[in-house]
Amino acid sequence: MVKLTRMFKSLLPLTALFVGSAFLLFAGGLNGLILPLRGQFEGFSAASLGLLGTGWAIGYVAGCLRTPALVSKVGHIRAFGVMCAMAAITVLLSLIFLTPYVWIPLRALSGFCFAGAAMIVESWLNERTESASRGRVFGIYTMVNLAATTCGQMVLTMGDARGFLFFVVAAVFYCMALLPTALSATSTPTALVSVSLDLRALWRNSPIAVFAVLMVGISNSTFGTLAAVYGARVGLTTSEIALFASIPILAGAAAQVPIGMLSDRKDRRLVLIGTGIVALMADLVFIFGGMTQPVLLIANVAVFGAAVFAMYPVIVAHANDHAQPGSFIQISGGLLLIYGIGSILGPTTAGFAMTSFGPQSLFMTTAFAHVLLLVFAVVRLRARASLPSAAKGAFQVSPIARASTPETAALAAGAPLDEGRRD
Repeated sequence: MVKLTRMFKSLLPLTALFVGSAFLLFAGGLNGLILPLRGQFEGFSAASLGLLGTGWAIGYVAGCLRTPALVSKVGHIRAFGVMCAMAAITVLLSLIFLTPYVWIPLRALSGFCFAGAAMIVESWLNERTESASRGRVFGIYTMVNLAATTCGQMVLTMGDARGFLFFVVAAVFYCMALLPTALSATSTPTALVSVSLDLRALWRNSPIAVFAVLMVGISNSTFGTLAAVYGARVGLTTSEIALFASIPILAGAAAQVPIGMLSDRKDRRLVLIGTGIVALMADLVFIFGGMTQPVLLIANVAVFGAAVFAMYPVIVAHANDHAQPGSFIQISGGLLLIYGIGSILGPTTAGFAMTSFGPQSLFMTTAFAHVLLLVFAVVRLRARASLPSAAKGAFQVSPIARASTPETAALAAGAPLDEGRRD
């Protein structure tokens, strides 16, 4: 009882940050699914809808890179307010201008704002969390974000995506994310983590981590952007599409723990190969299975999600096994930026392929990425001996990479605030 009381007291000052983050992720989950659905209803091509994902990834990477400098100039509260307000504006403008020529740059601006807002919340959490409770806080933060994203997607089952309601709801929740931090008495933190992309250093540290995270970025962003388009084109209802998009994320979150425990005991590259094979098998079922029943489609996509959304933390853990002490933030932040590059390439390729060859092209794209990942992993398995279990760091459960920032790595690392380079 005493421990429970202490835990409650330690978490109470962070409630405003958790609530603000939940509103932010709820709006992001809803916005990310309503756009491809509405675009499908408006007759947008799969290529243009794929470019929405490309725009988001470009904006998100830019947000991770540029937000620290912006915050250093105007402060956390002002920057956070601007990010949330601009994100809300982009949603409403998307409702006014129903054309991909406007939606794509708006989606890039939305990605920039979302990344910046998430970094600021995570910086606050990092500042206000004691070392002894950092793991608990990070776990709660991860669960809050997962639940909020899922709820944002599932709310689409409650109405018609052809109207204006869900755009307005997403904008409202972006604005609501402003309130907890604006009204909180929590002191603002120090400068944000700033991470540069050093490809040579990352490659020297772990070639497989660099290549694998690029392939996972291609695969996961392709699915995240175009899953709703695929679902609509194979005849799923709006409710079924929401399940088709959200269940894989839940399955991936659930799979992280057993897969992570296995990777702590075995060569992480072998675990990565195993999850890659499972993902490839799910890809092939979608391509050649000829399934039309919603139950079978959702069951197979759950297997797909359990594999693909558990890969990223295994890759990060493997890279950090070979890294120099104290470089966790630089390694994790650099891999996140490479994931972002993959997120730019994947939706574009798959979108144009779906326009030309049909909905199965989505999983042809992910299958191609998974095959390349498997081939490279086997090559690297022969080139470099495995580490003994005693030399490994502990596996860290993490949010999906799409919702991670360099500040996520800082919070997960339990590192002091002066570790790594800060602006």
